Amino acid sequence: MDGTTDAAQSDWGPFGRPLFDDPRAKALSHVGVVDVGSNSVRMVVFDGAARSPAYFYNEKIMCALGAGLSETGRLNPDGRARALAAMKRFKLLAENICDGPLTAVATAAIREAEDGPAFRDEVERETGIQLWVVDGEEEARLSAQGVLLGWPGSYGLVCDIGGSSMELAEINGGKVGERLTSSLGPLKLKDLKGGKRARRAHIRDTLTAMYDQMGEQKNRLFLVGGSWRAIAKIDMERRGYPLHVLHEYRMSAKSVRATAAYISECDQEELRQRAGVSTARMDLAVIAIDVLRQVVKTFKPRDIAVSSYGIREGLLYEQMPQALRDRDPLIEACRFAEAKDARLPGYGRMVFNFVQPLFRSVPKDQFRIIKAACLLHDVSWRAHPDYRAEDCFDNATRANLGGLKHAERVFLGLALMHRYSNRREGTRFEALTKLVTAQDEHQAEVLGKAMRLAAMFWLRKDETLGELVWKPKKRHLTLKLSKAAEPMFGEVAEARFNSLAETLEAETKVRVARG
Repeated sequence: MDGTTDAAQSDWGPFGRPLFDDPRAKALSHVGVVDVGSNSVRMVVFDGAARSPAYFYNEKIMCALGAGLSETGRLNPDGRARALAAMKRFKLLAENICDGPLTAVATAAIREAEDGPAFRDEVERETGIQLWVVDGEEEARLSAQGVLLGWPGSYGLVCDIGGSSMELAEINGGKVGERLTSSLGPLKLKDLKGGKRARRAHIRDTLTAMYDQMGEQKNRLFLVGGSWRAIAKIDMERRGYPLHVLHEYRMSAKSVRATAAYISECDQEELRQRAGVSTARMDLAVIAIDVLRQVVKTFKPRDIAVSSYGIREGLLYEQMPQALRDRDPLIEACRFAEAKDARLPGYGRMVFNFVQPLFRSVPKDQFRIIKAACLLHDVSWRAHPDYRAEDCFDNATRANLGGLKHAERVFLGLALMHRYSNRREGTRFEALTKLVTAQDEHQAEVLGKAMRLAAMFWLRKDETLGELVWKPKKRHLTLKLSKAAEPMFGEVAEARFNSLAETLEAETKVRVARG
């Protein structure tokens, strides 16, 4: 817990007391992390105090340090020079951007190469950055923690693929359990002798042995790593999927098989361009798809989710106080956005209290999306009025937010669009509405129009606006206004109230409190 009293905590209602102003959370602002992998070297600076990581800075260099490692036992010389140059650049950037020293980790290529220790020492000598060379099990643990950053309390199997290794980690109730590492990275498999048949047999035998150690894993399979993300992009292209957001993208065993066939049938260069995959990633994805097919065949997960969070986010999670880890990443990020960008920070809580009577019967998972929408209802006010509604939708569906399924992103986007506009027909986002049910589409419109009405009653944060009374069986909607709010119920507010009632197919009444 965060040390607040029950009374103080209850003052915040369903939101919980925000933690981004807590010194323990503020200490996470501008946390710098470098990941020296077998394929790429990446620096990320997190604006991390909001629980759902915001990427203040993100740069990747494809170095292929692990290319040829199986044959030579040494780091790729060209990759080594490029990686050192990248580290020098990152050191200078960090001095201007980060609040503290960089945390730098190195994975399979550095830990396996005979000249790995020499490269580590060279980096420290030339830049002052200490490389933390982690073993396979520790790499698996950190990647699993990255997944937990986006899915607190999750159950399933995290599968993290790099250039030279592939790790598995079990997560149960928000804790990391059994962890294993393997040599099933595509750079390693590329050097395997015997062709495609030998490679597939090696993948099958390795995963069978991992299954024997880990046992059955039929919960969700979380995919971490650039090769998996490249495959997900190809799967999206094959399906004509309308929302190009990789985090929380879902696949099935059937779609993995279909995409494997699609990759083998298509011209790779044309497919790479259509899917928006780099040449280096495409070369590895062609090999990694064989690994993914066998992972799915071996462990038989109930569903498959792509995670954009991995080892770098796991390092941020490592530095979080438990009170922050336990929070809903979506709600905390929305609170942070409201405090930073809304005209009247804190008003989102009043908006939520105002619209809540319309949603008493919605499922718990959808209720948190309603909270998020209320917190975000005013953060896009700086956008041009002609584009504000679409800007809200675009931000909600594409923002880097954890804890959001794709259908929930669209629901949130529709609600915020209707916060600024009565209509949604004719926008460039119509194709995305197929990701939500007709009922959810209607609920999002109700929410947006209710927030649009609530925005007409900007009083002091401790004032009483009044309340909505909704009787769904009778289709009666009553607006009870406080005496202080009565003068604010002018023509525009009345029009917004009537628009909400029309969407609800309700008869209306307006009452003003006495005294």
